[in-house]
Amino acid sequence: MVARFRQLDADRHSLVGVALDLNIGIGFAIADGQVSVSTLDPAALVRQLDAEFSPRWVWWDRTTARMLADNDTEIDRCWDVLVVQRLLYGGWRWSIPLTWAALNGLDANDIPELGQLGLLDDPVAEGPNATSPLGADGHIRPEWPDGRWREDTERLARWAGLALNAATLQTALLQQRPDPEKAIRSAHAESAAELLCIEMEVHGLPIDETKASEILASILGPRPGNAIDEDAQRRNRDELVLSRLDPAQEVNLRSSAEVKSMLRRLGVEVADTRAWRLERVRNEHPVVDALLEWRKAERMATTYGYRWLGEHVREGRLRGSWSSSDGSAGRMTATAGLHNLPSDLRPAIVAESAHVFVRADLGQIEPRVLAAVSNDPAFVRATQHDDLYLPVAQELSVPREIAKVAVLGAMYGATTGESAHALRGLESTYPIAMGFLAEAARSGRTKTDVLTVGGRLIQMSGGADTEGDIDASRAAAASRGRYARNAVIQGAAAELFKIWAVLVRSRVRPFDANVVLCLHDELLVHVPEQFGREVAEIVASSVGDAAHYWSPATDVRFLADVSIIERWSDAKAEG
Repeated sequence: MVARFRQLDADRHSLVGVALDLNIGIGFAIADGQVSVSTLDPAALVRQLDAEFSPRWVWWDRTTARMLADNDTEIDRCWDVLVVQRLLYGGWRWSIPLTWAALNGLDANDIPELGQLGLLDDPVAEGPNATSPLGADGHIRPEWPDGRWREDTERLARWAGLALNAATLQTALLQQRPDPEKAIRSAHAESAAELLCIEMEVHGLPIDETKASEILASILGPRPGNAIDEDAQRRNRDELVLSRLDPAQEVNLRSSAEVKSMLRRLGVEVADTRAWRLERVRNEHPVVDALLEWRKAERMATTYGYRWLGEHVREGRLRGSWSSSDGSAGRMTATAGLHNLPSDLRPAIVAESAHVFVRADLGQIEPRVLAAVSNDPAFVRATQHDDLYLPVAQELSVPREIAKVAVLGAMYGATTGESAHALRGLESTYPIAMGFLAEAARSGRTKTDVLTVGGRLIQMSGGADTEGDIDASRAAAASRGRYARNAVIQGAAAELFKIWAVLVRSRVRPFDANVVLCLHDELLVHVPEQFGREVAEIVASSVGDAAHYWSPATDVRFLADVSIIERWSDAKAEG
């Protein structure tokens, strides 16, 4: 086996297809053929070959990554076919058969499904080519994704070969992007980010369950013993608001329409009952303050209550599933509330004994990304400051906060309000950056798909049909325009963040440290206490390396606020 890999010495990062089953062995595919090995420890063989040859491992989906992570097999280079397919075509719901069909120009409507009988039976399924994953029509036979690839080592090798074939076709498509080299780099980083997601699922986020229970008790009351107790707590929460109203008023606090009507009767006008909207009118009537407290407790009870704690905390770790892409602009996502954990619960996120967290977040990431992708010289100069908004404010002759709202409004498509005048100033002072956003908005309005700087396709052609309704069509076009102008920035920021995250993942490994949280522009690394300072320096220096690897404008300055903490809630005090 090792001898077959010797030929990779000329290009140590060659693509190598791999498929494994922990009970039977492993299959490999390289450019000139396939090989299979029977072994009860295939992960150990991957570790050996990775250490000696450092190939770029190719697999179909996270199934293989999960098996490696579950067996403590850490590799640096990979190619996840389904992850790259989302990068190429946009969206999220790509399956193995659909991906193969798209890459080979096959009709997706003809993809066979399990259970098709009679005339649809594949004559090669039980003949001399029974080990072939492809049917006579060129489609992947349905039993293969369903598990047939794991029946013996020969099938493992063929499955690995098919994945390698798919990766080769994807590479050719990525080379057609406006910046082929950057697109290939994005495929590498996206695949590594998916592997990091699997590892974060395996490691989990350290949490002090006792502290979490104390926090919940302070907000919700004691842990309910049964449904009757839960219902009593629910009524008690409601009473905090209802006691401030006329007893004759019957209001369902879980109905936005009823709450809005109730506020109107009290002389409080709001467009909707979102928390940030209510915050603006908190002092107009005592019930608003009570309503905000009720919302906080209700969200905690229904989303982050005792049941959530019991379902997602095991062995001192908060565990959820992670994905490297949300299927739209490409941001990382997570379940179990990992991406929306309330600030009240952050004191419960505590490093284990003799460990610390290295916490870091990219400062003012989206405007700095705008400077990079637009390469506007004036805006690039603004990024040299620790606080980018200060030089912008000086250029526009407005307060800093107005400059900040204007810059964010330009990226999010908010062109009204107090920042409207400053926005016009942005257009004259930073015409290239604002022109970049305007062009993205035009693409969105005309249903033209857009690309991030790293080559991710963001679909703009979908949505409801509004033909015949002029007002609805205009509103839909405006909405697409706002989405597109933000998506090209948000998507690019996600690319930079993931490159940073996977660099950190690889570089902190010798210190027995693990990335345990990726939150939009924030990293949390769990590390033995004696290595905290060294890991913090690695995390900080990796920002510049990630930017150099990704940024179209090399003069843009990117910053990270890095601190060593014991609890996640200490981050702001430390930063």
